[in-house]
Amino acid sequence: MGTYFGGEKVFEKVKKLFGAQDMTTGSPVRVIAKFAFPLLIGNFAQQLYSAVDSVVVGKYCTIERNGYNGVDALSAVGVSSPIINLLLVLFIAISTGAGILVAQYFGAKEKEKLSVCIGTSITLVVAAAAIIMAVGIPISRPLLGLINTPEKYLDLAAAYLQITFLGILGVAFYNIISGILRGLGDSFYPLLYLLVSAAMNIVLDIWFVAALGWGVQGVAWATIISQTVSAILCIVRLTHMKDIVEIKKETLIPKGGTAGLILKLGLPSGVTQAVFSLALVFVQSLTNQMGDFVPAINVAIMRVDGFAVLPAFTFGLAISTYIGQNLGARKTDRLKSGEKAALMLALGTSMVIVLALLLFGRQLIEIFINEESTDPDVYWKVVSLGGRGLQILAAGYIAMGITQVYGGILRAAGDTVSTMVISLITTVVVRVPLAYLLAHFNASEEWPSGHPDALFFSLLVSWLLGALFTYLRYRQGKWKNIDLVGDKAAEQS
Repeated sequence: MGTYFGGEKVFEKVKKLFGAQDMTTGSPVRVIAKFAFPLLIGNFAQQLYSAVDSVVVGKYCTIERNGYNGVDALSAVGVSSPIINLLLVLFIAISTGAGILVAQYFGAKEKEKLSVCIGTSITLVVAAAAIIMAVGIPISRPLLGLINTPEKYLDLAAAYLQITFLGILGVAFYNIISGILRGLGDSFYPLLYLLVSAAMNIVLDIWFVAALGWGVQGVAWATIISQTVSAILCIVRLTHMKDIVEIKKETLIPKGGTAGLILKLGLPSGVTQAVFSLALVFVQSLTNQMGDFVPAINVAIMRVDGFAVLPAFTFGLAISTYIGQNLGARKTDRLKSGEKAALMLALGTSMVIVLALLLFGRQLIEIFINEESTDPDVYWKVVSLGGRGLQILAAGYIAMGITQVYGGILRAAGDTVSTMVISLITTVVVRVPLAYLLAHFNASEEWPSGHPDALFFSLLVSWLLGALFTYLRYRQGKWKNIDLVGDKAAEQS
């Protein structure tokens, strides 16, 4: 029946359109847009994980049923995020390093090196997951205590963290294997599997929380089950790409040179993420001191932010793959036109996002809060302050487009150290001290630990400086002289 109605033909056309792409030929605008479109949909679906989790706990958790309301549940999920990100730095390092090498080996048509790189990456992921599970589960509650998590939802946040770390292998495998597939130019299958997983997550969220009353723990279980399914599907897809890569027992044995190169390229991003996450832990500590409901404001804004940054991150990933493949193929004449195409697409879509936030910021925050089960005064503060926070951050999404495009170019070429330094400066030197400084100067009787606006103005300033510094580094042009897969790389190894 599917063939009769054209179902199989449609699927084949879609698969051909969004399957593995050679980005070393064709119009840069066309190949970048073609690659980015399914990636944008996929990133949107991935954001549904955290967004749906937050909406479900915010809307369906009640004191009568769970012993806590939606605002406390939302806060518990929110205070956990910086700690989760802090303990994921090993995955960030492996994923970044593997993605750079995969794109360049693929562009250079080095099948054997590509297979060894991917096999080594898989083994490194398993080892990293074991370490994170062993460390993360027992220290979850102590870490939450260190960042001044309010006692009223400390147990909830600890349970959420521990369940998340228990299923960390599935989460890690999906993110890294899907990244490898994208490095091979295949953005279709990661998208397909992510859509399946996102749909499953929504169903499980509603079932576990709304129907079974599991509350915060329910959304944690829904997320790890769904992402594990998507990880398995990605692994199956990778093993069937035998014309491009072969994953065998031999390739899974880590090769010292390859593992070292992956970590060398990825470590700057890993260190960046570690410091960035640690900085966010300090910001979260400040947030927790501002009031019991302020973490709920912050998490609602960050969930909207997750969607708002999608265009910037998507075109940053697309230009990274584009640059990596063309550098590997030695087609440097295509680099400038690719940069212009990605920047135009990123800035154009970001401007639409800015307009939406300025017009509908408050309405977006209302999605996450159940007015009927929330104290009227708390509800008003969460919605009004959250809407104001989104309006403060709006202009930063244009700056984010600039940062991600030029940062993607630098990372694709192997210049990961400069992006690390820029992130460290804007986050550690600028954002964290500025947040505490602004909080100190705008403290009042109503807000003794500072007004929440301090959190968002400090973030906006760090974004603006990040865009400026990244562009200046790109203009220096030193990234053009890095050679990872050519003659210079062979001599160095």
